[in-house]
Amino acid sequence: MSELTRVIKCIPKWLLVEYLEEIGGQSDGESQVSGEGWLVHIEQIDPFQIGSLCVGQVQLTFQGEPQAFDHLMILLEPKIFRAGG
Repeated sequence: MSELTRVIKCIPKWLLVEYLEEIGGQSDGESQVSGEGWLVHIEQIDPFQIGSLCVGQVQLTFQGEPQAFDHLMILLEPKIFRAGG
C-alpha cells in the first residue's frame, strides 16, 4: 500500500468530497472518502497567496495501491480542472 499527497487549489473541501462520491467513493461525513482499493483523507489547508490573490487549498492524502490512485486521478482530473491552470 502506498501513501501519496496532492494539493488542489480553487476547490472547496465539500465539493471535492462530492466529486469523490460521484466517482464511487463513500464519505464518512467528516474528512475521509473511501472507494474500492483506496482511501482519501481531505484537509482544508491555509490559502495559497501570491500578491493580492488568495485562493483556497485542499490537501488530499491518498492511501491504496498506485494503480488505484492512477485510476482515481483519471476520473477526478476532468472534474478538478480549472481554466487558467
